[in-house]
Parts: sequence; structure tokens; C-alpha cells
Amino acid sequence: MHILIINGPNLNLLGSREPNIYGHQSMEEVNAYIKEYFKKVKVSFFQSNHEGEIIDQLQAAVNKYDGVVINPGALTHYSYAIRDAITSINLPVVEVHISNIAAREPFRQKSVIADVCAGSISGFGVYGYILAAQSLAHNHKNDR
Repeated sequence: MHILIINGPNLNLLGSREPNIYGHQSMEEVNAYIKEYFKKVKVSFFQSNHEGEIIDQLQAAVNKYDGVVINPGALTHYSYAIRDAITSINLPVVEVHISNIAAREPFRQKSVIADVCAGSISGFGVYGYILAAQSLAHNHKNDR
């Protein structure tokens, strides 16, 4: 089992960007936390502030990964291009958000990708990444 975790714009600033919302852990610390949690699941990471690079990673994930966890950051709310990329690949994708987007500003409450993902996890801090990857691993094991 190999899972790709994609992080979108400004998530490279974790730990320093609004720590009251996103926590005090850096992106590197979050990635290490996720990697340490899984012993039987290989996890790879990608972060970009550029929509096209995220789309390229989604397309390249086919035949390389068994599933994708994506935190598209602000692109969640308006990137129909990422939505189209998710629908064009034959992989389960789980959307994750560190904060509870339903409890945020009105413009952050709508995800344009949620309905094309296998599921969405929001509001559990960085543990949401663990929950998302666990769901992919569990479903992969049950599909065999």
C-alpha cells in the first residue's frame, strides 16, 4: 500500500501561519508524525503553492499510488481544475482539512471537490491526515 499526501497553498507555512487555527507543528513535523504512525503503509508527500503542479501530481499518481489524501488549502473552495483532475483518475481520494471548514468564514465552508472524493475529514487537526490515510488503507485491504 502506497499513499500520496498532497498539500496545497500556504500549508508549507504550518507552524507559523495562524497557529491558533492550524497548530504549531511545521509541515516537516506533520509529515514526520504521519510517517511514524504507519508501519505497513508507505507514505509519500508533495506540497505546492501552484494549482497546476497539484493537478500534475494527481495525474501522475495513477499506477503509482493506491490512494491520495489531499488538503488543497484555499483551492478547496474554487478549484474546478483540481475537481476535474480527481474525477479523471481512477484512485480513491480523501479530502482533509486541519480546521473545521464548516465553522470558518462563509467563503471557506463550501468545498467544490468534496462530492468527487471518497470522503472528507475536517476539524481534527493534523490527526485528520491519519484518519484519511487509515480509511484508504482499510478500504484497500477490504477490496482485495
